Amino acid sequence: MDDLHIPPGPGAPRCLTVPAGELLEQFSHASGPGGQGVNTTDSRVQLSLDLATTTALSDLQRERALERLAGKLTGTVLTISAAEHRSQRRNRTAARQRLAALLREALVPAIARKPTRPTRGSQRRRIEAKRQRAETKRHRRRPDRD
Repeated sequence: MDDLHIPPGPGAPRCLTVPAGELLEQFSHASGPGGQGVNTTDSRVQLSLDLATTTALSDLQRERALERLAGKLTGTVLTISAAEHRSQRRNRTAARQRLAALLREALVPAIARKPTRPTRGSQRRRIEAKRQRAETKRHRRRPDRD
């Protein structure tokens, strides 16, 4: 098994490389297409990476990944399953691509929202709409007895 290379992107300006020794692959029977060989081949792949101990991430990247992927983690271990292909080799490739995509997405820094103010025109339109609505409701009332 080779190292996992994650192409550069926001949050990881240089290519990330996860050493092959930190990736754990497990194989099992996959359901779905495969004919007679479906019960005899271990084509489903489970690829696991412990985010807390990996050397591929810096402390900031690790913190960001643990926070963003919290719902997909078991402890600090991220596990990806792939069983959509009939061959183990293609499932291994699919699991690696999915893991790389998840990590890249998790490392993107959050964009800080810049607070804005409503324009004078939008404020004027809002007040005018409120005034119009109040006028409509006022006309629905019973007339005074005066």
